[in-house]
Order: sequence, then C-alpha cells, then structure tokens
Amino acid sequence: MADKDIPYEYYGWWRIIETSQWANAHIDIIGTALISLTGYDDRLRMFALLAHVNCRPTKTGVSFTWKGAWEYDQVSGSVRLRKDGRLAGRIRIKGRDESTFIAERVEEPNEPIPEPPSYRDKWRRRW
Repeated sequence: MADKDIPYEYYGWWRIIETSQWANAHIDIIGTALISLTGYDDRLRMFALLAHVNCRPTKTGVSFTWKGAWEYDQVSGSVRLRKDGRLAGRIRIKGRDESTFIAERVEEPNEPIPEPPSYRDKWRRRW
C-alpha cells in the first residue's frame, strides 16, 4: 500500500447519520448525507453542503480538507474508526463552527453526488 492509500477499514462510502452541533432533522435536505473516502474524486454531501474531499491517511485515521459550498469557508476534518465499526468524525469550519459526526458504512450510491458550486460563485452572485 502506498503512503497516500486510504486504509482498507476506512475505504469506501459512509452514511452520515448524526452531528453534534447542527439540526439532524435536515441532514438529508439535498440528498442522503454521505462522505466517500477512496482517495479518488471523493465527495461529501450533508445539509446544504456539497464538496470535493481531499483525504489522506494519518496514524490515527484519515484527515481531509474540502472545497465546496458551505458559505464558501475553508473546511477541514478527520475521522477515526470506532470499535463498533462506525466512523467518528470532526468537521471544522475556519473561524466558525466545529462539529462531530457519526457515519455508517454503505454501498456507493446509484446517483452521483453533484458537483459543488465554485468558491468564485460567491463573488459572482449579485443581490
């Protein structure tokens, strides 16, 4: 396995089932809340967030950054595998909120997660 390969126990698609700071009732508002950890064209979707994920293995799990649309702020996070087989994750929005999340392993969705809006769209939008 190369240094940049995602460890087998983390590799694949994960269904985000809850967060610690945000209203879980709306977690699937734009589609099933998912994160992929494959090391290739990874995506994240939850609440009103669509993002490309750049993940890399660490000594204790997998860390990630993303580019996408959560009010266009820089966001990072990390995940570790719990004893029950679920992922325990943390999301940090630069200069703003931080939340933990729990995810369960699922099959790759039939419908791809849409492309996230560009950061530049923030500046193109006129009120």
